[in-house]
Amino acid sequence: MLDNIRTQIQSVIKESLKATFPSLENFPESNLEIPVDKTHGDFCSSVALKSAKILKKSPMEIAQQIVVSIKSILQASPLKDKIYKVEVKAPGFINVFLSQKGFYEILSTILEKKGLYGESTLGEKKKVLIEFVSANPTGSLSVAHARQAAVGDALGNILKFLGFDVDKEYYVNDGGNQINILGWSVYLRAEEILGEKIEFPDDYYQGEYIKDMARIFMEAKGIQSVDALKEFKGKPKELSQWACNYLLDVIKTELSDFGVFFDNWLYESKVATHDKIETVLETLREKGLVYDQDNAEWFKSTNFGDDKDRVVKKSDGSYTYLAPDIVYHQNKFDRGYDWLINIWGPDHHGYIPRIKAAVQALGKSKDSLDVLIIQLATIYRNGEVLSMSTRRGQYISLREVMDEIGVDAARFFFLMRHIEGHLEFDLEVAKKETPENPVYYIQYAHARIHSINKKAAEQNLGMTLEDFHLLKEQEELDLIRKLGEFPDALKFCHEQLDPYPLLSYLLDLANIFHRFYDKHKVVGEDKDLSCERLTLVNCAKIVFANGLKLLGVATPEKM
Repeated sequence: MLDNIRTQIQSVIKESLKATFPSLENFPESNLEIPVDKTHGDFCSSVALKSAKILKKSPMEIAQQIVVSIKSILQASPLKDKIYKVEVKAPGFINVFLSQKGFYEILSTILEKKGLYGESTLGEKKKVLIEFVSANPTGSLSVAHARQAAVGDALGNILKFLGFDVDKEYYVNDGGNQINILGWSVYLRAEEILGEKIEFPDDYYQGEYIKDMARIFMEAKGIQSVDALKEFKGKPKELSQWACNYLLDVIKTELSDFGVFFDNWLYESKVATHDKIETVLETLREKGLVYDQDNAEWFKSTNFGDDKDRVVKKSDGSYTYLAPDIVYHQNKFDRGYDWLINIWGPDHHGYIPRIKAAVQALGKSKDSLDVLIIQLATIYRNGEVLSMSTRRGQYISLREVMDEIGVDAARFFFLMRHIEGHLEFDLEVAKKETPENPVYYIQYAHARIHSINKKAAEQNLGMTLEDFHLLKEQEELDLIRKLGEFPDALKFCHEQLDPYPLLSYLLDLANIFHRFYDKHKVVGEDKDLSCERLTLVNCAKIVFANGLKLLGVATPEKM
């Protein structure tokens, strides 16, 4: 709602600028910011500072002239009753203060929109594909994958709420040598279980889960002897496929329990076949973007800003990772997506220029693909950092985190930093049911409002739906102001391609709500005031619920 008022005020400022300086052709942006310091108003404009060089006047003089025009225009504007003061502050800022009526309109809007408050048509139904997690099916999901899952799922929810047509996709890398190694890892452990002395290569998967899989495989196939097992030595693909499918089921179950669901599951073995790779490479060759050198085929990625050209087909005829990835991205565009978002781990940072080059080589804008790098999460237990080695199986898994602290805390904590920031995850804090635990602090605010409603119902009190006039305390106005900022928080998530601004907003909102609650009684002796405050807290409940739902976190009614 604040965003709607801000848009209207920006229009007034732009109109005032034109009226005050009619000879000015290129007007600077009249964007309004929300000041951190409330003494600077509810909105603040630096348009006078931006205009000083153009108009060759002091910012203070320009601001004062604009404000005179603003006040004149407001007299005939619907905004008149929503703004009670417009002032100039050095060195030339224009500060705008909302009236109580302006604040009350925020509550009316929330009551009208309810679960749709904050929703917008910003995305204009643009088709977006977010591909995330996409972990190789060689083990259960680690906390690194879990952080990507939490970010990708929440970001997809937010973009959909903002009017984008969003699909979430998991790309199964089942075409590489790691699947063969997985199969042989299971085979060797099966031999070991049957009493054979084996030499287990260091580059094989060595976690305890491989031994468990070997036992499950033997039981499923009725294998009780080495001779029966050897039948599968001549069928390595069958064993590898069994192991891949088994772990995919594990991954799907873990993601489902984590509240993450994908619209699409695609497989490299089906998307990037030999024929499809050759077709794409031939297309790029016809464009002069693939050439032969040193018995290999090279992609001319330097044409699109990469620091060097990249091999796509080696001298032995095998493909590099880039070749099937080009095919996969062509596949995404062929399915009608306008905007691709890939969520990768930090070990893929150097890969961004070449995949951006590939997208442009396919005839698409480089802006049609955004690659988000999610930094790692360091998990502590009993003061010790837990290691993360997939091959050794010594990492802490998503399953362990969910079992220890619960899904809500896990999802919330994985979002508690900007995606480019390293995350330190304290399991002990995440388990606490105290204000020290941020997810508990927010959920408790939501549950507390439910408790207030029960008390109000016992006294036959209901909400005021219009004609607010008693909410005048600073804590009340602070809470209303913050509720009005919810749509802005979602737009910040879109601008930054990061769900963190929403999480940060909810923490601020919870802090302001608890401050209000601690100082003012909602259900008191003054019936009219109680009804208005009941409306205020229920508007907060709506916003808490909308925000938590987008993050994939529950909204409990009792804590």
